[in-house]
Parts: sequence; structure tokens; C-alpha cells
Amino acid sequence: MFDKNIAGEISAVRARQNRRLPVVLTINEIEKIFSEMSGVNKLMARLIYGCGLRLQECLQLRIKDVDFEQSLVIIRSGKGDKDRRTVLPEAVKDELVKHINGIRVIHEKDRKAGVNGVQLPGALDRKYPNAGKEWGWFWLFPSQTLSVEPRTNVVRRHHVYHDALQRAFKTAVMKAEITKQASIHTLRHSFATHLLESGYDMRTIQELLGHTSIQTTMIYTHVATKNILGVRSPLDK
Repeated sequence: MFDKNIAGEISAVRARQNRRLPVVLTINEIEKIFSEMSGVNKLMARLIYGCGLRLQECLQLRIKDVDFEQSLVIIRSGKGDKDRRTVLPEAVKDELVKHINGIRVIHEKDRKAGVNGVQLPGALDRKYPNAGKEWGWFWLFPSQTLSVEPRTNVVRRHHVYHDALQRAFKTAVMKAEITKQASIHTLRHSFATHLLESGYDMRTIQELLGHTSIQTTMIYTHVATKNILGVRSPLDK
């Protein structure tokens, strides 16, 4: 409904936006799903859950973005073109080291074959034309095959395509007999909710997720199951 006033302006009431609660998996459900996965797809899924990553953030990780010594993962040019840091789980370190040793072979093979370096973010390709060939800039999850960039016709190695991980996760959810409408992004929701249930403060979770507004992070208070306030109801006495 709206009214037209004398000046010819229209005054309208903005429709209320419905906010859907995110789907969240329990730790037991996540373990069941991971048990149905294997290889690189499993490692990526565990990183997404363990670090609170978006799918594209995981795909675009570089070797230099993983800091084993400080247990950090650096997300560069995330949503809103912002950089942030998040935690690197101890549980994936050994597997990640083995994975990195394996893809080092792919990097060295590309260098010997004279393959173009990987694509760099922003204008770095023009500023540092050879940086894409350096080990630090190599994809953490590179594709097994080379591909041609449609705009430039440059042949180079890109990161893995998101489709394979999404299919593998969907199949694992079905095999684990999880009835929730879970997707890869559900792992990020679960990361935030489980941190909240463990007593971490909202501001810390906001920074780990890279949310601009604390209001976005507050949605997880509606799906957390544990009493994070430490308050005991008088009924429980």
C-alpha cells in the first residue's frame, strides 16, 4: 500500500524481509559425512568446516596462505574484497603437508614444461609478470589438467572446479543418511554455530567469518543449542 501526497511523491512502507535460519549440522553428523568422503574432496571439506571458509575462498587458497607455524590460514580478497585470518586446525596439518608435497610435483612439472604461471589477483599479473610461476603463488588445490582462458587464450593451470566437491559432498550426505538440506556452505554455518556453543564471543566469530556487520553473525544465536550464557534455569533445580 502507498499514498501519493500533494507534492507528487510516493510514500511506501518497505516490505518486511523474511530471514531464514541457516541449516546446521551436529558434530556427529559432520563426522558421518566426512567418513563417506575421501581424497582431496574430504580434505577441502574438512578445511571449509575447520576454518569457516566459503567454498570459493577454499578453492582460491595459495600455498603462501597457509601458515603452519602460527596455525593460520589467510583469506585474500574475500567477500567485499577484504583480507582476513582464520584458524588452521591441528587435525588437518599432517594431511595438508602430505597434500602439499604431492602438488609440488605438479608445480615442478609445469615449470619444466614452460607452462604459464597461475593467474594472480588484481593487477599483480601486470606488475609482477613472473610471480605466477613462483611456488608460493601456486594453488593449494590445483586442477589436474591445464585449461585455456577464454578471454586471453592463455594456457595455464587453474584451481579445481567447485562442481566436483559439491557433488562429492551431496553424495556423502545421502550415504550418511542425513535428512537435512545440507550443502558445502552448511559446513561454514556449522563452524560458526559450534564456536558459539563452545563459548567464543560474537566479535571473534565475526572476524573469523569475515562478516562486515555483527548482525549477520548474530543469526547463529538462533540455532545454537547449548546455553552459552552459563545460566541455569530455576526449573532445573
